Amino acid sequence: GAKLFLIRRRPRMDPQVVLDLLQEAFQIALMLSLPVMATTLVVGVSISIFQSITSIQEQTLVFVPKIVAVILAIIVCFSWMMNTVLNYTHDLFVLIPDLIR
Repeated sequence: GAKLFLIRRRPRMDPQVVLDLLQEAFQIALMLSLPVMATTLVVGVSISIFQSITSIQEQTLVFVPKIVAVILAIIVCFSWMMNTVLNYTHDLFVLIPDLIR
């Protein structure tokens, strides 16, 4: 990513480089978790509204649709998630020679 390019311009490993790498790693982790978390939130709120309207208080009614929605979200977003992780990992490996000089 853009941060890795900026890190590459620095001559060696220093605390700021470590912080930049960790910040980008956390940003990518957050970005990768958002589709699953958003899906879970939308399905959970929808089911809660449905339960409050119909007065059905069955626990499996919440659990099963959430699991199905999460699996579908992972299937739909898997290629994007994998590409994101692979690109970040590739950029880190390319960066190693610049950091150990």
